[in-house]
Amino acid sequence: MHCRRIVITGMGVVSPLGNTPEALAQNIFSGKSGIQRFEGAFVDKLICKVAAQAKFDPADYFVKKSDYAILDRIGQMALYASIEATKDANLPLKQQQNAGVYIGTGMGGILSVEEGYETLFKKGENRLKPYTVLMCMYNSAASAIATHFEFSGPNLTFSTACSSSAIAIGQAYKDIKLGDINYALAGGTDAILAYASIKSWESIRTLADEDPDDVSASCKPFSADRSGLVIGEGAAMLVLEELEHAQSRGAPIYAEIVGYGTANDFKHVAIPSVEGQAATMQAAIKNSGLAPDAIQYINAHGTGTKFNDETETEAIKQIFGKHAYQLAVSSTKSMHGHLMGAAGALEAMITVQSLLRNELPPTINLNNPDPKCDLNYVPNQSQKIENYRYAMSNSFAFGGTGASLIFKKVE
Repeated sequence: MHCRRIVITGMGVVSPLGNTPEALAQNIFSGKSGIQRFEGAFVDKLICKVAAQAKFDPADYFVKKSDYAILDRIGQMALYASIEATKDANLPLKQQQNAGVYIGTGMGGILSVEEGYETLFKKGENRLKPYTVLMCMYNSAASAIATHFEFSGPNLTFSTACSSSAIAIGQAYKDIKLGDINYALAGGTDAILAYASIKSWESIRTLADEDPDDVSASCKPFSADRSGLVIGEGAAMLVLEELEHAQSRGAPIYAEIVGYGTANDFKHVAIPSVEGQAATMQAAIKNSGLAPDAIQYINAHGTGTKFNDETETEAIKQIFGKHAYQLAVSSTKSMHGHLMGAAGALEAMITVQSLLRNELPPTINLNNPDPKCDLNYVPNQSQKIENYRYAMSNSFAFGGTGASLIFKKVE
């Protein structure tokens, strides 16, 4: 079999910075923050009161309530993003035997889980919604998508914490490359802005302090005064397709995926190591067949925590050597927050848009550089780039599973 090339032909999104790829790109490249004061009934009980919430009411996006009523928020967002991605790709909508669904989620239907506990233990009721199990299941979003589109190919869910959706995209890429399928809906979704979930994150002291002057500036990756990550929510879905299949039907082609690598950081369940992150990037570079100095931009995992940002910087230096100071690195989490299981897919989408625009997205709020983080993090304003061809997107995770994706500009 000849070497199959995999391209991206459709994109759909729900995010703190808009619910279309165009709105997301406009806000990202203009340096706008989607981080704000959390709007929730339990906000007064929180230590950290900032979040990156998506403005998404399913009633505004679905014709019938029955289309979304039995889905947790993760399923509602992922299904909408998938519908938009298939429209963008001009795909036929039903009975696709040679297509698959690949979804990443970090915490599944946590909102429905919490609602169930409240019903039983707080309200004292003795009966739950009939569809509670189906709403809570980690594979609920993938199942909803596969059912909606009548896909009979692979229907897979990945849960590797913050790298979940990057792993999902990578596995879809591999399966299409092997010839198992011709195209896939791949990405991720997470909606973890539940009371117990946020309190759990507070307990491990990884959440950012609220900026006293500007709430929207609370996430400060690579800055000396960074204090942690800001939790976000959303979904991002891509249509991945074999190149000749895409060309045969005149599909739009946004970028090519040319490399994917994953590795396990076994040093500690919650503290990253240089070796683990470097191994992930090295695996992607090896898979791509490129020389390291071909990479011109990295969308970093860049959480805004002390350990990750220093570790990722050192890992980049280890892999790229002197070239580390020539390439650009940025953390768009400074604007959209950390979407957990959906982060890798959202950041992959932003990386693709970067190639399309010949423009590097900024790391905002970088006004006090950390001496240990001494690369070009595209501080505060986007940068234009010439002869732009290759970009990488990094996703690392609690538990150790890392993933790197490499994209090539369509020429």
